[in-house]
Amino acid sequence: MTSTPGTANPPAATATAPDPRRWWALAAVATGQLMVGIDMTIMNIALPSLQRSLHLSDPDRAWVITVYALGYGGLLLLGGRLSDLAGRRRALLAGLAGFALASALGGAAAGLPALLAARALQGAFGALLTPSVLATLAATFATPAERGRAFGIYGVVMGSSSGLGVVLGGVLTDYLDWRWCMFVNVPIAVAAGAGVLYAVRPVPRAPGVRVDVTGAVLATAGLMALVLGFARAEPDGWGAGTTVASLAAGIVLLAMFAFTETRVAVPLLPPRVVLDRRRGGSYLAVLGLSAGMFAALFFLTFYLQNVLHYSPVRAGLAFLPLTAGLMAGVRAVSPLLMRARVRSLLVPGLAVVAAGLALLGTVRTDSGYWTHVLPVFLLIGLGTGWVLVTANSTATLGAGADTAAAGAAVMTSQQIGASLGTALLSTVAGTAAAAHLRAHPGKVPEAAVHGFGVASLGAAACLGAMAVVVFLITGPHGAQRE
Repeated sequence: MTSTPGTANPPAATATAPDPRRWWALAAVATGQLMVGIDMTIMNIALPSLQRSLHLSDPDRAWVITVYALGYGGLLLLGGRLSDLAGRRRALLAGLAGFALASALGGAAAGLPALLAARALQGAFGALLTPSVLATLAATFATPAERGRAFGIYGVVMGSSSGLGVVLGGVLTDYLDWRWCMFVNVPIAVAAGAGVLYAVRPVPRAPGVRVDVTGAVLATAGLMALVLGFARAEPDGWGAGTTVASLAAGIVLLAMFAFTETRVAVPLLPPRVVLDRRRGGSYLAVLGLSAGMFAALFFLTFYLQNVLHYSPVRAGLAFLPLTAGLMAGVRAVSPLLMRARVRSLLVPGLAVVAAGLALLGTVRTDSGYWTHVLPVFLLIGLGTGWVLVTANSTATLGAGADTAAAGAAVMTSQQIGASLGTALLSTVAGTAAAAHLRAHPGKVPEAAVHGFGVASLGAAACLGAMAVVVFLITGPHGAQRE
């Protein structure tokens, strides 16, 4: 990887007075991103109720989650380029309006086809919105102190959205109806859109922006195939034809995409973005973090409801310490963003998440929430906040015209990591649980928890190894913030 040192105070930024509405702009775009993040998990707890309401089979039920991940993860890179093409403000408004409309259609869906179409549209408009959010933050907050605070707040929002989605999904499903897990996005999008109209200034479209059609087709198809393969691996098995074909197609298409990007004048994802040592290490850190974090959240959702017998609302509230840990991590790392080496920020964050996964690996059926589960949430939240703030700030620092694409690559890494972690570690957990059940017939809860423990310890080891790789990639040359 080559090195491109970042600049804490770009000349253009220091010559321009700060926008007096910049904190309102942060509130608006963070609210929009919170909505997108919540929808990654809000339907999880609602699935049993939804399945009964629409008379779905188990495979059909799984597609409600998968199709959102396909639309969002597959279109993020294209969304970054469309943000440049249309302009950040227009892309924000289009993303919010489209997400609200898709949510209303999903809430009113009378059957599976309409619901899946709505979920796919949610993912697509979310993929347009997210790169514009990051580009807006990078352009609005250029001074080191304010940049650290702004990305710290954004990191709390993005990192806590999954846990808040579980809480909100449980409350809405218990006290209203699963459809409100979709309808709730409409007022959130309206509030965020009003904030964007008030606080985000229109900016001229970047000159010379064109859509790399070949790259867009290859990247979108490749990412969708990869996400689909990971999503189907857990229910269908890694050896199933759909899983193998999807993963193979994804790898081939993304390899073709990488080759194409070195041959076109205006690439969808310029190679210089990924080959920068700081950004490359950040993307890898987010990939590993997301794999471990989302698998842990999946395991803990099952553990709280099926082993400790928590209600959906109580299980959702049990996730709140995750947000407390996130806020602590963000508060600790934000002042260091412009002063410390990238690797000295990313590596400790990954190590803390690995420690949380290792602790999760020791949980048993008779473990208590306060002595075992709560510390897991705090550690994973602390490390997640630490890594996400660092990665998002690093990816967009000094990126110039590549800001939207660089920010989209962070979220693409997160989405692929989440899909990979959930699929791979669920398979490991299922295999270990089956072996335990054969050795101890009738011990179903014990077998499930044993499987989660094996998978969590394996994830902790992998994340520790990834921390070493990130350390090597991001330093010593070019790793210092200047």
